[in-house]
Amino acid sequence: MKTTLFLLCLALPVAFTIATKDFDTVKVEGGMISGTLNQDGDIHIFRGIPFAAPPVGDLRWKAPQPVKPWSGVRKCDAFGPSPMQGTPNPFGPWSAEFLIPKEPISEDCLYLNVWSGAKSSSEKRPVLVWIYGGGFNSGGAGCAIYDGEATAKKGIIFVSANYRVGPFGFFAHPELTKESPHQASGNYGLMDQVAALQWVRKNIAQFGGDPNNVTLAGQSAGSMSVNCMVATPLAKGLFTKAIAESGASFANPHPTLQQGEEAGLKMAQALGASSLAELRAKPAEEILKKAQGRGPIIDGYVLPASIPAIFAAGKENNVALLTGWNEDEGMSFGPPKNAEAYRKQIEQQYGDKAEQFLKYYPGGTDAEAASSQMKISRDMIFGAQNYTWANIASKQGKPVYVYRFMRKIPATGEYARYGAFHTGEVAYIYDNLKFIDRKLRPLEPTDSELARNMSGFIANFIKTGNPNGKGLPQWPSYSIKEKQVMVFGDKTVAAQLPDGPALDFLFSTISKR
Repeated sequence: MKTTLFLLCLALPVAFTIATKDFDTVKVEGGMISGTLNQDGDIHIFRGIPFAAPPVGDLRWKAPQPVKPWSGVRKCDAFGPSPMQGTPNPFGPWSAEFLIPKEPISEDCLYLNVWSGAKSSSEKRPVLVWIYGGGFNSGGAGCAIYDGEATAKKGIIFVSANYRVGPFGFFAHPELTKESPHQASGNYGLMDQVAALQWVRKNIAQFGGDPNNVTLAGQSAGSMSVNCMVATPLAKGLFTKAIAESGASFANPHPTLQQGEEAGLKMAQALGASSLAELRAKPAEEILKKAQGRGPIIDGYVLPASIPAIFAAGKENNVALLTGWNEDEGMSFGPPKNAEAYRKQIEQQYGDKAEQFLKYYPGGTDAEAASSQMKISRDMIFGAQNYTWANIASKQGKPVYVYRFMRKIPATGEYARYGAFHTGEVAYIYDNLKFIDRKLRPLEPTDSELARNMSGFIANFIKTGNPNGKGLPQWPSYSIKEKQVMVFGDKTVAAQLPDGPALDFLFSTISKR
């Protein structure tokens, strides 16, 4: 028996070496890189791979440029800096695991990360590219809940990439438009996302990935980004499936280039800069302090037209779609109005449609009015957007799957009031409950089962474009007529979308403003 154990111990390092030798170093654009192994020794992790030149100095507010080559083997064992933004501090329902690391934070931020369980570069594993949220003003790929190990263990190559945010990622100005070969400015963060997808197209086979089987996924502003990537001609052919969690732009279209330039001129004035050269010479900290929030614009290049117009013309990229939103992700922008003030506001705002509006979002009591105000916020910002996208894609005959995340995540103290909050589903979808702070959120066996189901569905969709598979409940494809969705709550069940008529009505009102 002792001899057998001894021989097994001798054999293990040999088997381990055979399983991993292809990835001791990997050749990518720019040079050779090395990474690390997870604790189990079955996932190769490469953090902080540069996919473009640092967008600093004269490259501030320019399209991402080719990566600068390096000599030797570059260690990619730590996340690159998060994009320039304020110091991350917990707020609302978002505790530390939902936020970027406190440091490093820098303009020099164009790095991506790869998790791969492939044993050889000759494998062709499906690929997921993750785009984070943060209102286009914050966020980064280094958040704990965005870890790719669990997804990689399901046979998928997981990629997460940074993109510029705030005034560094979304800033238009007449001089920037003039110097651009495309006569456009403002969407640098979106161009970073395209550059990351192009990097994946060219390099992911080196990690055992299939460049022809790429799924693009994002949440919140990341989901809005996925919406933009599906719309932009620049991303054509770079991915075949889209996962959009709580975010799209089918109502309240993005500002025009002219509006973006006007905002840029005001920002330059606030910074005391009379030229683009002076703006580029300004310290990043000063720009961050004085600049206001920014987001995508209709620049005529990245976005040739508004999202609704691109989809209405059928010019979007052809992809399968998995989309949904959360039950309690309405945003509160102050104390709720009481019942009387709420009804008065609705009557003033919606006129002869007020009675119908109040049927869907009633306000008979103060409590009912407060609840309706949160639901209106949820549906205006998220629900009606993703619902409309699902309807358009279904009408065009594309594969569509819709979910509703309704699990009231167990929590203590002030966190208990947030329920199925915005971003709450991410740790379930990517099987990352291990990163959740259990003192704040004492999760239950129900949560582990839900994470197993959700991550299983997502893995299947990434692989095949269909979330269904062995050991999982049946998830019906979505159609405008049936409106069947998968409900992720205390149980995982298929059901008819309960508030389709309300979403139809709400979208018809906000899209005509």
